Order: sequence, then C-alpha cells, then structure tokens
Amino acid sequence: MANVTPRVEFTKEMKRDYKVLIPNMAPIHFELLKNLFCYYGYDMELLYNDGREVVDTGLKYVHNDTCYPALLVIGQMINALESGKYDVKKTALMITQTGGGCRASNYILLLRKALIKAGMSYVPVISLNLSGLEKNSGFVFTIPMMVKSLYALAYADMVMLLDNQVKPYEINTGDSAERVKYWVENLSKELETASITSFSAKNVGKTMDRIAKDFAAIPVEKRRKLKVGIVGEIYVKYSSLANNGLEEFLASQNCEVMVPGILAFIIFKLDNRIEDIKLYGGSKAKMALMNLFMEFFLKIEKIMITAVQQTNRFNVPSPYSHLKQLASRVIGAGCKMGEGWLLTAEMMELIENGYPNVVCAQPFGCLPNHIVGKGMIRKLKELYPKSNIVPIDYDPGATKVNQENRIKLMLAVANENHN
Repeated sequence: MANVTPRVEFTKEMKRDYKVLIPNMAPIHFELLKNLFCYYGYDMELLYNDGREVVDTGLKYVHNDTCYPALLVIGQMINALESGKYDVKKTALMITQTGGGCRASNYILLLRKALIKAGMSYVPVISLNLSGLEKNSGFVFTIPMMVKSLYALAYADMVMLLDNQVKPYEINTGDSAERVKYWVENLSKELETASITSFSAKNVGKTMDRIAKDFAAIPVEKRRKLKVGIVGEIYVKYSSLANNGLEEFLASQNCEVMVPGILAFIIFKLDNRIEDIKLYGGSKAKMALMNLFMEFFLKIEKIMITAVQQTNRFNVPSPYSHLKQLASRVIGAGCKMGEGWLLTAEMMELIENGYPNVVCAQPFGCLPNHIVGKGMIRKLKELYPKSNIVPIDYDPGATKVNQENRIKLMLAVANENHN
C-alpha cells in the first residue's frame, strides 16, 4: 500500500504566529473577508502574485487534466511559498471546500499532494467549509464570523456594481477607485466592531443607502460606451489572474463592464438543495432550514436593489426570482452542477438589462460550464436576435492575444449593432 502523509492540522498554537495565505478571486469581496478574519486574530494575506510563472507552477505540481481554476489556485499558492517572501515553516494555506459535485471539493487534496511534491508537506492547509468536512482546532468558523462574512459579500456586491457603472464615465480619473478603497476600509471597521444583532434590515439598509449615494455623487459625463457583461465559471469570471485581465482589457476597448454579483450564486446554491428535495425527496426539516436561509438572503438582496433604485441613476440588478423565471424558459431548475442554470439566466438578464454583448469565460475542465454557457448560446440567439455572445476558452495553452482577438471581433459586431 502507498504511503499516505497524514493531514497537518492547523492548531491553536499556530494561530498565534502563523501567516495564512488565501488565493485571490474577487478583490473587493476577498479584501473584506481577509480584514474580517484578521480582526478575529488570524494573520491573513491575500495573494496577488500572477503572470505566467503562476501557470507554470500549477502545471508543475497539478496534473494538466485538472480544471484550470484548480491549476491556478494551487499554482498561486505554491508559487508564493517558493518566492522566498514567507517563512514557510510559519505559513499556512486556506482554501474553500464546497462538498458539491464540482472538482473544487477536491482542490484541498490536490493542494496537499502538490505540497508533498514540492517538499513542503509540513505546511497546514485549512479547509473553509460549512459542511463539517474538515476541522482544525486553530481555526473555528464561528456563527458571528459566518454572519459577518455573508454581509461582507453583500456589501462587496454593492460596491462592485456601482464602481463598474461609475468608473467608465467619471470626470476625474480615479474617483471611483478612491471610493472603493474608502468603503473597503469603512465597511471592514463596521463589520469588525458591530455585534451580529446590529445587522437589522434597517441598519443594513442605511449602510447600503450611504454607499449608493456616495457613488452617485461622483461627477460623471455621458460618453459612448459599449456595454459588455461577463459571465462564466465563478473563479474565471472574477479573477484577473484566470481571465488575463479581462475587465481591464474591455475597459481599454471603450466598454462599460457589468459582472453579476456573488449574492445570487449563494442563493442559487441554497435553492439547489430545496430543488433536490422537491425532485428526489428528503428531510422536511432540512427544507425548512434552507427556506429560512433563502428568506434571509432574499431580504438582503431586496435591500440592495432598493438602495440602488433610489438613486435614479444606476442600472438595477434583477431579483433572484426573475433570474429563475428567465432560466425556466430554456433550462430546467435541476441543472445545478457548476454554475448550473444560473449562468444561462445571467446571460439573459444582462441582455434584457441593456448589456447585449456578453463574454462567457469557459475554463478548461469545467464541462457543466460549457454546457450551460457555450451550449445555450444558440437558444439565446433565437430568443434575443440582437444578442452578441462570445465564449472564450481559458486554459494553460491559450494565448492572451488569441483571446483578445476573439473579443475584438465581438466588439466589432457590437459597434455595428450600436451604430
């Protein structure tokens, strides 16, 4: 039998003097989460190392048949450990573990295997999960941390939404980025010091209103911009490392970029569990609990939508119920692997909300994503004849030049349609 290296637990003693590295996906969201975890006594750092060397590191330590997001996440972590920047004997890694059908459930095992291959089997890997898959005495995801993390994601969605709509039109370059920085700092302090009982609908609504009014006050001028939405596998959709700086490239091509938020994805994952019970049977108690969580998130979503509406300035995102209604026209609610029917619904919602040009980021190894993304384009073209959707493949061998040339062709069509 092959030798198996036992899991290295992150202990209470390690919490005192270990630095914990976390991969970067959505900068605003993860910066807020990192700051929150630091408040609870963890020395955490968000990784920003990128470039071809991260991809090459991933290829060195992860089998090339593994999905592209896994290769990048693990490559980024191992590359950071090998950089000489950290005391590897005093460094731990954190990674999420979903427990679902996606290969992301196995990232943690692939990461440990990579650490062994790199001669760093002693580095602890912390699993961040809500399913009780792994536990570490030095890291406890408490209820206050959990609740505040969920609000952090909702606030980050709000900031990202407004920043994307202000940045292309601001008169003074950098005004929107300055407000993003201000709100990340301000919200971090608010999340750290507030008790979970203070997160009433009224208080959260006040914070959302303040954010919306602040961005609405930024001086802008009307400019001709192509409106482009980005959808795809969740990591590649948000991570500039994974999508080769897609948002920055589109901005350089005179585009206003819209990226759907993370809140809808969380609601979608809860809704999946309810649909499973409806389709296949299951615990009524579990269904009641899922419905309770759904109600909680839908309330937050409504607060955010109301705050954006009241400015009378910004494009307002559709509620989750409308997304599900849209998807029901073309795909079943039981399609849940990866981004499931939500990815299709996001494309439909973007088109209806004035973003007919859509880039669908398709990472290597994510078959469900290709089915609900690239596989649905023909049907969406029938429903929306003026839609302009381009699937872009992201994998270790894909060149940035080819990806950008395909996007430029899509933008050429967008210009024709716009004229």
